[in-house]
Amino acid sequence: MSRIISMLAALALLALPVLATAATYNIDPEHSNTGFKVRHLMVSNVKGSFGKVQGSVVIDDQDLTKSTVSVSIDTASIDTGVAKRDNHLRSPDFLDVAKYPTMTFVSTKVAKNGSGLKVSGNLTLHGVTRPVVLDVEGLSAESKDPWGNLRRGASATAKIDRKDFGLVWNKMLETGGVAVGDEVHIMIEVEMIKAK
Repeated sequence: MSRIISMLAALALLALPVLATAATYNIDPEHSNTGFKVRHLMVSNVKGSFGKVQGSVVIDDQDLTKSTVSVSIDTASIDTGVAKRDNHLRSPDFLDVAKYPTMTFVSTKVAKNGSGLKVSGNLTLHGVTRPVVLDVEGLSAESKDPWGNLRRGASATAKIDRKDFGLVWNKMLETGGVAVGDEVHIMIEVEMIKAK
C-alpha cells in the first residue's frame, strides 16, 4: 500500500510543472501607455492617452489561449496635451468622469492569430459594456530588470465606435461633416511585472 502511495506522490510531483504553467503579471503603469486617436474636423487626427492604468494579465505559456486580461483605467487621467480639450472630454458631453470614473476591459477569449493573438473581451465605458477585440503583437519572453523583477511586454490595437458607448456629442461643420469622428483607434503598449 505504501508503495502505491509513493508512486502516486511521485506522479503528482511530475505533474506539477505541467499544471503550474500560468503566471500572473501586474501592469506597470509607469512603463505602459494606453493611447487613442480620433478624427478632428475631418482634416486631422487628435491623439491622447490615459495616464492611470492598472490591472493584471495571467499568461499561460504552454497554452496562450488560456491566458486572461483584466484592466481598469481612470477616465479622469485623459491627456491630449490641451487642458481645455481635456476638461471638455472629462465633462458630461463625453466621458462624464464624475459619473463614470473608470473604464474596464475583461477578457473572455484568447485566440492565436498568426504570430500574435486576438484577445476578445468586454469593454465597459461610459456605463455601457460592449465586446471588443484587441489585436496583440510582440508578446515578449521574460526579462529580468536591474532590481530582480521579471518583466514582459506587448503591443495591442483595436477600433471602437464611440457612439456604441453613448458618446454621441458632436457639432456639424459649415463645410459638411462633423467636428469629431466616430471611430476611435486604440493603441496600447504594455509592460508587466511578474507577481511574486
